[in-house]
Order: sequence, then structure tokens, then C-alpha cells
Amino acid sequence: MTLDWTPNTNFVGLYVADALGLYEQAGLDVTIAPFEFGQPNGDVAAFGVLDFYTAKASGLDAVGVYAVIQTETGRLAYRGNAVSGPRDLAGSIYGGFGTTWEKAIVDTMIAHDGGNPDYEAVTLDGSVYDALRAGEIDFTLDVLTWQGVENTLEGHDVGAFRYADYGVPDQHTIILAADATFLRERPQVAQAFIDATRTGYAYAVANPAEAAEMLIAAAPELAERQSLVHASMEVMVAGHYLAREDGTIGRFDDEMMIGLGEFLFDYGALSGPDGAPLPERPDFASWYTNAYLD
Repeated sequence: MTLDWTPNTNFVGLYVADALGLYEQAGLDVTIAPFEFGQPNGDVAAFGVLDFYTAKASGLDAVGVYAVIQTETGRLAYRGNAVSGPRDLAGSIYGGFGTTWEKAIVDTMIAHDGGNPDYEAVTLDGSVYDALRAGEIDFTLDVLTWQGVENTLEGHDVGAFRYADYGVPDQHTIILAADATFLRERPQVAQAFIDATRTGYAYAVANPAEAAEMLIAAAPELAERQSLVHASMEVMVAGHYLAREDGTIGRFDDEMMIGLGEFLFDYGALSGPDGAPLPERPDFASWYTNAYLD
């Protein structure tokens, strides 16, 4: 099991399931591996849903099997208080990550707010979040439940706009995807893993403080960021990001998944293995499944 980034509260259910012995009880030997360039490896991996779509378009043979985040946590983050809407960011400096989907999001948000999506885009080697706080860039994309919480705790003068308020489809933000061959050849193992993982996330929602401690214990690099982990878990639960108000957890919303795929395709942000935009609209409904959650 590989993560799409360093350990944080997006992955709390995995760590809780491991700490409670749920994987072991299911007869599974699960290792949670942190992000490394060149990954994911293994049978199951965590993805930002936007990265999953771009990877899938370019040939990744995987299927989404669990929606970690139930409603978008992504934000367009900016410095200072002189910005009233995304349109005010035209002509400024955007610090990004070098992906194919960022421009689709930023351009759409600025244009939806009545602005001209004309800005300087730079890809940074270091942390874009440190660069934003230092004033080296004017805006970037971050995650409300992690960088957003961190900015609040540390008093950084950073504001944010929700993607879906400015023309971008709502999205699951983080999903788990499984290798297609693994799903075909080992369906019972896949089911056992998803059952244990779902139980881990449900436990985390019901016991956020305890879940935060489990995450910290499993990831020593978070020992000095305990206040961030606990505050993030509070936001995760209060904002219904891990579980919806009706208790829905793990399930993909068809409108969200298909709508996001259509958005990326229409913008030309999905490229095939040859690097050219996909010539034909994919069947996005086949890129994920709720079969293991029924």
C-alpha cells in the first residue's frame, strides 16, 4: 500500500486499521509505504483523484475502489487580503507542481469569476507552501484539511477559494485505487483489504482524537506536529470530509467522478501514453467501482 504523499490525516483510516490489527485479523500482511517518486508500487495505492485521472489516461491499469474524501478539500490559496475573488489573481505568479490538470483548475476558476486567466506559472523545486508564505509566489493550490489548518494554527496570512465555487466540479480529492490484475486474480483479498480499511476510517470518524494519536505513533515525523494532526482530524470530522452527514463512507459519487472526468477531458488535460490529448472521451464510469462497498 503506497501513499500519494507524506503521512497525514487523509490516510488516517489506513493507520487506524493497522493499529487496531484489522488487517492482521483479515489474514493480510499490509505495509503502508510513504510516497516516493517513481511509485506507486504494490497492489493498492492512494491517489489524488486528479492525478489518478491523468495517470489512468496515460495507461495506468488500475481501478478506483475507495473514495477517501467525500467532498472536495482542495483550495486555491493566495496571500494577503487584497484578493476578493480568483479574478484578482490574473497577472500574478502561480506556484505549481508540474501536473497537467493544474491549469484547467486555475484557468476555470479565474474565468468563472470574470477574469482573464493570464498569469505567470512557475514549477518550484521546494515547498510551494513555504514559497507562498514567504511571498515568493502569489497563489497556489493546497488542501484545506492540512495546509489550510496549518496556516490557521501558525497565523499565516493566507486566504483560499473552494474549487467548486468557481466552476470546477466537486471531487473526492483522495481515492484508493487497486491494480486491475490484482482485482481480477485476488478478489477476496481485495475485499478483505477494503473491508478493514473502511472499518478503520469509520473508527477514525467516531474517535478522531484517538485516531490522531494512532497516526502520530505510526509516523514519528508527525511527533512535533501533534497540534496540526489533532486540529486536522477535527476539521475532517466536522466538515464531513471522511464521512458524509448521512454516514456515507468510502463510496464514489457517480456525478462527481464522471463530472470531473468530463471536465478534464473537455479542457484537454487528459493525455494518452503518447503525450497527446485523448482523442476519444473515455467511459469514466469504468474507471472506478463501488462493488467492494455494497
